Amino acid sequence: ADLESATYMGEGKLDELKIAIETLNADMVVFDDELSPVQMRNISDFLEIKVLDRSMLILDIFAMRAKSGEGKLQVELAQLKYRLPRLRGFGVEMSRTGAGIGTRGPGETRLESDRRHIRRRISALEEEIKELKKHRGLIRDRRKKDGVITAALVGYTNAGKSTLLNTLTDAQVFAEDKLFATLDPTSRAITLDDNRKILLVDTVGFIRKLPHHLIEAFKSTLEEAVADVLLHVIDASGKEMDNQITVVEQVLSDIGAVGKPVVAVFNKCDRLEDYPITNLKSDKCVYISAKHRTNIDKLIEAIADTAPGKKQKIKACIPYSAGSLVNELHENQKVISEEYGENGTVMELMVDAQMYDKMREYIL
Repeated sequence: ADLESATYMGEGKLDELKIAIETLNADMVVFDDELSPVQMRNISDFLEIKVLDRSMLILDIFAMRAKSGEGKLQVELAQLKYRLPRLRGFGVEMSRTGAGIGTRGPGETRLESDRRHIRRRISALEEEIKELKKHRGLIRDRRKKDGVITAALVGYTNAGKSTLLNTLTDAQVFAEDKLFATLDPTSRAITLDDNRKILLVDTVGFIRKLPHHLIEAFKSTLEEAVADVLLHVIDASGKEMDNQITVVEQVLSDIGAVGKPVVAVFNKCDRLEDYPITNLKSDKCVYISAKHRTNIDKLIEAIADTAPGKKQKIKACIPYSAGSLVNELHENQKVISEEYGENGTVMELMVDAQMYDKMREYIL
């Protein structure tokens, strides 16, 4: 048991792996689990080859995909935190004592100064990210104050969130058939029939066994998922659909985004004979194809029904003495028609519940 905890797998399996590496002429081994620093070192020594684990692989993919300044900072921070305990001396070159000004006496090795440099960089990155977080918090508060409704697209990686965002808004967001194509929260606005503006936010794709360093690092892009409505985009054509739904629900509860209204959006339905059934926790279900624009109108309807501030149609006569109310109605509600009668302005309107209460006495 001790041996296996030190090398992750037994001796026989390691021997088999070594033969496979030679046969395949491989130059790297990737493990589908997180390895401890000791395991990584021991396996690498035994196989005499570069070893990556699941977390490092995901981080490397993230590093390739990050586009925005913040995305890049988040990735670098996660990578440094992950690599710090896994730094090791590569033979003589790493253990030679640093000479000259700036080393801590004759006893400091190159490895120690590397570690110090990484720790400094980590704290600098953490500061920068904290500032950005504050800035994003302010933007979010501002949106709330202005009564902007946000709908976040969440879902397993490659479920079609960015394609759907493009279809809904013609935003041309980077959408590719790849894992983690979206790392940076992208937002686009759409206007519903009753004049409510909804800000759609695309978020990073979820994945099973997401390394905990990453949950921390990407909470920032996921904070955008703490929206008024969640659109849970599901790849209905995938064999792993039910597992992927479970993963997404788990990650949402990790970041505290539970209790929000959810629209389940089964995407890629063009590839199916019939619609899937699943025990999903959602308020509404829609079956669509983002790529072929199938049922997009039904989805927009579902968003309108689920998002806060739904408006209803009324007819009212507002006395001329309440002129300021007419101005307010023009600003915040949807005016369908308006004519001047002898007792006041007769208006046909779409109004939200709050406004309905406010003008109850004038409703015809």
